[in-house]
Amino acid sequence: MAGEVWASVLSLSGVVLGSGLTAFAQRATQRSAERTEERKQAAATAETRRAEQLHAIKEFSACAQEAERAAYRRPDPWGDDEDGWMTQTQPIMTALWTAERTLMLLCDEAVQDPVHVYGRALNRAVWRDIGDTEVNEYLETPKATFMAAARTSLAFR
Repeated sequence: MAGEVWASVLSLSGVVLGSGLTAFAQRATQRSAERTEERKQAAATAETRRAEQLHAIKEFSACAQEAERAAYRRPDPWGDDEDGWMTQTQPIMTALWTAERTLMLLCDEAVQDPVHVYGRALNRAVWRDIGDTEVNEYLETPKATFMAAARTSLAFR
């Protein structure tokens, strides 16, 4: 009889141990799956954020190009088309400032100063507050600095 009790205890111990190991394995598998899902979600969020930043950089670059074209088209202050040019240029500059502010919100801090400096340089070029310097020469350094910062901010980390 003692042998039967001992066999039952061992059998019951085996069932308890097997159940415990199964529960542990299931919990470990569940935690692993949760961590994998969290990593996927973080990667998806980062990619969405990067896409938003890329779109904002493209938008700012397009607006900057329009502002640069406006700077080249600017008539002489005593020219006949000064008022028409100003009417056309105001929406271009408004779009540039809006695009700049969007970049300030979406991009890394490393982009904020270069985009601000480039935007101000474009503003000065458009309104011919650059003396005798050519527009492209005046904008070369701030544009290159902005592009380098934007490229760096888009690099995957």
